[in-house]
Amino acid sequence: MPVILAAVWSPLACAEDIQRSSGAVGPVFSDSGPDAELYGAAAGYPVGTRGTATQLDKLVGVYTHFGEIYPSRPVVRATTPWQFKRAPEPQIAYSFGTEQLTIADYLKRNPVTGLLIARDDTILYEHYQYARTDRDRFLSQSMAKTLVGMLVGVAVSEGRIKSIDDPVSTYVSGLAGTEYGNTSIRALLNMSSGVAFSEVYDGQDDIARLGRALFVDEPRDPAAVVAQFNTRTAPAGTKWHYASVETEILGLVLRAATGTPVADYLHDRIWNAIGTEADASWAIDGTGQEIAFCCFNATLRDYARFARLLAHDGRWEGRQLIPRQWLLDATTVRPDDGYLAPRVATPFFGYGYQVWLLPGEQRRFALFGIRGQVILVDPASKLVMVHTAVRQKPSEPGALREPLALWSAVLQQLGQ
Repeated sequence: MPVILAAVWSPLACAEDIQRSSGAVGPVFSDSGPDAELYGAAAGYPVGTRGTATQLDKLVGVYTHFGEIYPSRPVVRATTPWQFKRAPEPQIAYSFGTEQLTIADYLKRNPVTGLLIARDDTILYEHYQYARTDRDRFLSQSMAKTLVGMLVGVAVSEGRIKSIDDPVSTYVSGLAGTEYGNTSIRALLNMSSGVAFSEVYDGQDDIARLGRALFVDEPRDPAAVVAQFNTRTAPAGTKWHYASVETEILGLVLRAATGTPVADYLHDRIWNAIGTEADASWAIDGTGQEIAFCCFNATLRDYARFARLLAHDGRWEGRQLIPRQWLLDATTVRPDDGYLAPRVATPFFGYGYQVWLLPGEQRRFALFGIRGQVILVDPASKLVMVHTAVRQKPSEPGALREPLALWSAVLQQLGQ
């Protein structure tokens, strides 16, 4: 399959003027950002190639051109776009440690490529850095996992998946007789299969092996690729352990159960219906199977449309696209599943159906991806925050503390 190599980023025409007059309402663009010189500003934030995709001076380019560097399946924009309203930018202040900061300070301190805050149908804040625009498609990384989790719910509602308590091998015959084949779909949704899988981003772990097999090596049956992880260390449904391979298997289940590529199923059930304004894409392996655990690419406002759908518990302008009960189940810990609860599954977050759960009395949840990809959702206020970034390391201890501090302030100040 041919690979498109984009050597130099060239600005695209924006949906709205880059220069805004004082008091105008619309997105704000900046050619710079924190440590811009390290990220390749002088060279126009070059994209590079697959071989240089993780180099620091290529990250900005790669994270907005991933679908061109790697083979991808398009997800065509909606036939009829749905438009957000806009309101003047609010003044947002937040506390972090001993410091009192503004949202402008946040952008100066963090390598954010795009930041959007919306309340229901109205965009309140939309800023871009590092010469990115509202036409760029931003790499999701693991935020794509929640897309998969929601599509499983749609497939269940259509009877294509009979029960999430079915074992995986019911749908993926290539995993029959393996530990993952004997694991229920529910356990995969909750990342509690009990099958060993290491994900520490050191280049030698299981996620690196999985990535090389799907992105780099000669095309192989993806079921055979995931079958190599076949050591059970705990009974299924008893212990939470983050493992991207489990989302990859859910993608195989979806493809087998629906008879449709995952990207096409997303388009037909969700992407078109929420009125997306731009084409998206999803990276595929050498066999044409979507790499389900990552690598969806979309514009910031289209991510915000999906976040709004989640904030409305799967309902869009009077039409239920994802079953409401599925979304409630996906973002709530069952009484018997205490090991998934916030501050139990991890020191802070809990875990649902391919979605992170925030602690507190209110039901709030999040989508996360390495290097700072974040979507935060508050169903009560219908506030959402979409945050794309190019952090220097894939995973850093404490990297989410400041985004969450900003989110907490957004909820306090705008959650009316």
